[in-house]
Amino acid sequence: MDINYEMLYTFFMASTILAISPGPDNIFVLMQSMVNGKKYGLAVVAGLMSGCFVHTTLVAFGVSVLIKQSDILFFMIKLFGALYLFFLAFKVFKSDASIQLSGATVERKSFVELFKQGFIMNVLNPKVSIFFLAFFPGFLFSEALSSVLQFYILGILFVISGSLVFGSIALLSGSISDLIKGNVNVGVFLKWLQIIVFIGIGIFILITEK
Repeated sequence: MDINYEMLYTFFMASTILAISPGPDNIFVLMQSMVNGKKYGLAVVAGLMSGCFVHTTLVAFGVSVLIKQSDILFFMIKLFGALYLFFLAFKVFKSDASIQLSGATVERKSFVELFKQGFIMNVLNPKVSIFFLAFFPGFLFSEALSSVLQFYILGILFVISGSLVFGSIALLSGSISDLIKGNVNVGVFLKWLQIIVFIGIGIFILITEK
């Protein structure tokens, strides 16, 4: 079967690095794990990752129709994706590199409530769909498989990488908190790593052929 495994590997590595970079989701997982316990952090992770399949479905069926209709439309999607990723890199560049941790405002909730909150946080965030729309089309990896199936495979890989990273954050929450509090350079390193990855993916999407 005609599958570009190098493309899949690149996608998985990029997804993993982006999951490591500080953002509202992984900071929320970290704080819930620190305050409520590791299994409650894992409940948030399960909810967040479940929500990713909703966005994958929206992008898979929406973009697949456009791919079938026109090469020009698909190029426009890729161009939008690259420009959006460059915009995200610029936003990270302008942002503060420090990582703020405070457990004082974290509300204690049940396992089920945290799963639901993670799911709703993800599904109702339109930025996730926009990011998937920008990120996924440039990594289609086979001419033999349907584009819908390829998007779902990419979605599964994204969920696996996110689950590994976010799950590790939940399980190692105490150590990660101590590292962040004890080393001001962690935020700076992750900030520039995120910028480099966003720009790199944007360029990759632009130069990749359909």
